[in-house]
Amino acid sequence: MNGEVRSNHSNSPMYEDRPWGSYTVLSDEPDHKVKSITVAPGQRLSYQRHSHRSEHWFVITGDATVTLDGVVFQVGPGHYADVPQGVAHRLENQGDEPLVIIEVQYGDYFGEDDIIRLSDDYGRTDD
Repeated sequence: MNGEVRSNHSNSPMYEDRPWGSYTVLSDEPDHKVKSITVAPGQRLSYQRHSHRSEHWFVITGDATVTLDGVVFQVGPGHYADVPQGVAHRLENQGDEPLVIIEVQYGDYFGEDDIIRLSDDYGRTDD
């Protein structure tokens, strides 16, 4: 992991720096997890998929460039993108200001090890 991690009273991190920005866990329950994700200008997350969860991304500020199974589209503030379980996806900030989204994960497992990286700008692919 890259950068600072602050933990709450449980074993899961509340805040974590990543190469592309950071996230804060707002809620971590057995049936869902909610994060606030900030993507720095010009950065993007890995192109990835999940075996055990779906995600709902709601844009708060900035303009998100979203890729779902190779289809690229824009999502602005007040709008959302749904990422079904198993679908390859990427979140990118092509703008000059930070991109902030709220991510709601739902499924049967929410661990950070449920990430199959297909492509990654930071050398973290699962080959």
